[in-house]
Amino acid sequence: MNHYGAQMMRHWEAERPSEFAELEEVEHFTQMGEEIAERVELRARGLAGTSPPEEGYLARLQRLNTARLEAEGDVVREFLMPEPPQAL
Repeated sequence: MNHYGAQMMRHWEAERPSEFAELEEVEHFTQMGEEIAERVELRARGLAGTSPPEEGYLARLQRLNTARLEAEGDVVREFLMPEPPQAL
C-alpha cells in the first residue's frame, strides 16, 4: 500500500468508522492509493506543462514541485470529499 492508500485508510478509520468496519480487507485502500497516484502523476504533468528552453534547474524544480503539490492536493481532496449526489 502506498502513502495515499494509507492516508485514505486513516481517514476512513477516523471519519467513516462504520463504513471502515464493513470492509473485510485493506485491498480497497491499496487500489485507491494506486488510482490516486496515477491521477496525481497525470494531473501534475498537465499542470507543469513543457519546459521553456531558457529555464534553469531551480526554476524547473520549482515548477515541477508546484505542479505536483497542486495536483496532489486536488486529487486527494476529490477522494476525501466526493461530489454530493445529484438531485432528481
